[in-house]
Amino acid sequence: MSTSLRNQLVILFLFVIIIPFLLFAYYSYTKSIEAISITNTKTTKSYLKQAEKNFDIYLSLLNDQVNELIGDKWLQELFSKEASTVEAQEGLSVDMLSFMYQNASSVDAFQVKLYPIKLDGFSQYLSSIGAVSDTEEQHWFRKSRLNRAASWYLIMPSPGEYGKPLLTYVKHFTGLYDSVPKGLIVADLSEDYLSRYFSPSDQFKDQKIMLVNEDGTIYYDSNNNNMTGLVFPSKDYVKFMKSGASDPQSVTMNDQVYLATHVKVTNQPWYVVSLTPLNELTGAINETNRMIVILLIIYLLCCAGLVLYITIRFTQPITHLVKLIRHIEGGNIKYYLPKSDRKDEIGLLYRGIAELLSKIEGLIEEGSLAERRKKVLEFRVLSHQINPHFLYNTLEAIRWKAENHGQPDIGEMVSALGNLLRLSLNQGKEITTLRREIEQVKAYVQIEQARMGQKVRIFYFCDPELLERPFLRLLLQPLIENAIHHSVRDNFEKGKIVIEVRKQNENIVLKLSDNGSGIPNSVIERLNDMEEESVQSSSDLKGVGLFNVNERLKLYFGDDYRIQIESNPNEGTCITILHPILDDEQVNKLQHPQL
Repeated sequence: MSTSLRNQLVILFLFVIIIPFLLFAYYSYTKSIEAISITNTKTTKSYLKQAEKNFDIYLSLLNDQVNELIGDKWLQELFSKEASTVEAQEGLSVDMLSFMYQNASSVDAFQVKLYPIKLDGFSQYLSSIGAVSDTEEQHWFRKSRLNRAASWYLIMPSPGEYGKPLLTYVKHFTGLYDSVPKGLIVADLSEDYLSRYFSPSDQFKDQKIMLVNEDGTIYYDSNNNNMTGLVFPSKDYVKFMKSGASDPQSVTMNDQVYLATHVKVTNQPWYVVSLTPLNELTGAINETNRMIVILLIIYLLCCAGLVLYITIRFTQPITHLVKLIRHIEGGNIKYYLPKSDRKDEIGLLYRGIAELLSKIEGLIEEGSLAERRKKVLEFRVLSHQINPHFLYNTLEAIRWKAENHGQPDIGEMVSALGNLLRLSLNQGKEITTLRREIEQVKAYVQIEQARMGQKVRIFYFCDPELLERPFLRLLLQPLIENAIHHSVRDNFEKGKIVIEVRKQNENIVLKLSDNGSGIPNSVIERLNDMEEESVQSSSDLKGVGLFNVNERLKLYFGDDYRIQIESNPNEGTCITILHPILDDEQVNKLQHPQL
């Protein structure tokens, strides 16, 4: 498939200038993002490692402080007492409250609580330390009572309760000299304690620091604990952290893309995760990219202006000439070619082609006028050839009827003859209607029946919508005449003629069929070969009538419109006429041919 000159210019600009420009911009952007990501990763990892180291030291110190409390002699003595009575339980509760009041400051935590192994009878104590009444049914309590290793739990406030999430350290302790469980010591870390180690850096706006366990649960969120207690939004990143890999990854959270970096807490199955908004890292690059886009748009507009100038000045005139040549190839010589006052080669080309077209159009007009004159003259000759013997035979029949029978049906015959002549002449117009053409056939058949003294069986099947359609006169009567004289006449009792008229697309299809002896093959061959001289020299009048009808159809409507004959010996004949459906403009041209 060929490409126009304008398209070639556009493609040339695209491949030579614009595409390399875009590739360079994309490469620069990609490499800039990569460099920023590496720099951010190094800086953030260094920051996270220091925070994790400080937090690990704090956890070790907290564990030591809790162990000192467990080893305190007063605490051991308190939990060595039997508290089987109500009075003993109340006394133990007062002692535990006193112990916590005096020693809680020695533990660097938000609050410290003591719990007996069995909480039956200590409901007032639980209320005093702010614990819920069903503490014994809590998951963390039941698990820690059975597990002697220290454990960490995230305690979320109950729905509707004012409070903040707490990261709770629970340690099961026994006696110093036996392994009998004594109680639980609990240290709660609030967000104020965790924020001392996991605060976002001032280098990046909207950075988030999170403490995430190995299951993906967020223990701490530096952004007001908005996501504390929830599962980390990217399961793939949780799997990535557990795999031991440490490369930065892009994570989408709340429709925003973050650059995620993490380090593992040394002595816990936790990860410290940094989430930096990617747009904060690429802000300067995005500004540069915006400038590149603006420059690119300006550049594209300049290129478009240049292409437009070349199109209007050079390629568009050439395109007009190409369209003109294509129209001429399609037979449309009247295609409009605008004037050109240009003094360059394109102007000379326009004027030369315009002069050439003018000459061609004049020659075609002369040829067309000569052809129209020729067709009018040919039709006049053909019109005078259509069965003049019929009029003589009819007049002879009238005379014969008058002399030998003296019956009143002679008047009817004469009336039918008058109708026939009136419809045939049609006021000198070549176009009549289908209804008048059929009426002419009926008048002719009536005359023939009177002349031969036999009834002709003829049947009409016509679409009523077609009756008023314009129709070329004297097409059916010659065909009916042939059917009567050369087919039905041999056997009036069994012979019949059928006329069918229907619409097919934009044409009228008329079929005339009989059950006579058929048309000789020699006549059909002469018609197909269009040998006028051989037909006219023959004594077979059927050939003359068919030929004349066929020639009139072609003269008026072109070679696509002609009669089609299907005939078999002793089986009959079917003649099909294809006639166009004419509009008013076409009828006017046919009624008044230009000479």
